[in-house]
Amino acid sequence: MSDIEPIQFTPRATSSRQRSDAGNAHETGTITAFNRQELSAIMAVYGRMVAAGEWRDYALDMTRDKAIFSVFRRATEFPLYRIEKNLKLARKQGAYSVVTPTGLILKRGHDLARVLTVLDKSLRVVG
Repeated sequence: MSDIEPIQFTPRATSSRQRSDAGNAHETGTITAFNRQELSAIMAVYGRMVAAGEWRDYALDMTRDKAIFSVFRRATEFPLYRIEKNLKLARKQGAYSVVTPTGLILKRGHDLARVLTVLDKSLRVVG
């Protein structure tokens, strides 16, 4: 045996089902992600709030357990809201939730469009 051994590249074997089903982390061992329809619904709300001047920046975090869309007023601040997709809660309380910076869950459910309605209703000063 020699002192120098060549480095051999061995690609990880993935089936076509694992590549197409990136949202089911508990079944395939991949990351949890928002699909195209979910991102479209989130970006529609985000676009309305940016046009109103309330939001300015966002961040996407995708881990093995959750996918998180964080919304910021300024890039240097903490997130105003987090829109989370947690597949472990999908059968119980619903996979989607809107969370405040303090950890208060504003709304949780199985339908993302219905959960996002909590962000459309902003409080206004009467007087």
